[in-house]
Amino acid sequence: MAYDKFNTLRSSAVPLPIENVDTDQIIPARFLKATERTGFGDNLFRDWRYNPDNSPKPHFVLNNPLYSGKILVGGKNFGSGSSREHAAWAVYDYGFRCVISSFFADIFRNNCLNIGVLPVQVSPEFLQQIFEAIEKDPQTELEVNLPEQTVEIMATGAREPFDINGYKKENMLNGFDDIDYLLNMKAEISDFAAQTPL
Repeated sequence: MAYDKFNTLRSSAVPLPIENVDTDQIIPARFLKATERTGFGDNLFRDWRYNPDNSPKPHFVLNNPLYSGKILVGGKNFGSGSSREHAAWAVYDYGFRCVISSFFADIFRNNCLNIGVLPVQVSPEFLQQIFEAIEKDPQTELEVNLPEQTVEIMATGAREPFDINGYKKENMLNGFDDIDYLLNMKAEISDFAAQTPL
């Protein structure tokens, strides 16, 4: 399933300075029955966002009108726990296109890359600078530049590079998942097959 191409994203950000956010907190297990990628955003951080009577918890950041944007900034060890792909689906379906943290669980990182959410790992020091900039001005913008592999705090000009697998980078730039990548090479695969003896 193709998704939107990711090149450069400039947006305000939603801060979630909590460490060890696991996938059951991102999307509780009781919401995993669906097999399509739509509708999960409504239940992103469900138990943190809503009371048992479904009324919003006013102090949770997603319920705070001061914060908005396509970038989620999380604490260290974001996406730990079970390997459910639905956690990445919930992040994407809510509207986030990038998650920034100082450390990601590997499976969550790969699930994000497979569906069009860019996980950007920065140093703990730079992550703290980002949180401080957002605290100072909730509308401050970050710029995530995938071609150059940098993230910048626009208000201060502070910038840091990030790493990404080259194959995943190309897929993100083109809006490809793994199947799209292979389909895009269909002609080359057919030519190779035709020239290869059985």
